Amino acid sequence: MAVKIRLKRMGAKKRPFYRVVVADSRSPRDGRVIEEIGTYNPLTDPAQVNIDVEKALKWLQIGAQPSDTARSLLSRAGVMAKFHERKYAKKG
Repeated sequence: MAVKIRLKRMGAKKRPFYRVVVADSRSPRDGRVIEEIGTYNPLTDPAQVNIDVEKALKWLQIGAQPSDTARSLLSRAGVMAKFHERKYAKKG
């Protein structure tokens, strides 16, 4: 089972709000998810990103692949930097 970290669209028409979720890559965009790890609100100025860092790191270490947009949001929240620090600290 290929697991992805991606966005699930919520909110009303023309008022998007997203949840950052972990889901099977075969499930539809707004379908069943494994776990919710954060939120993203692009309408605020600046855009508001709330991510549970520990949950995100857990899923990245297991092997979940973030989508391009999710990777950008994880980077903004500092998750990708921590992931790479842990990954390369263990190797050597």
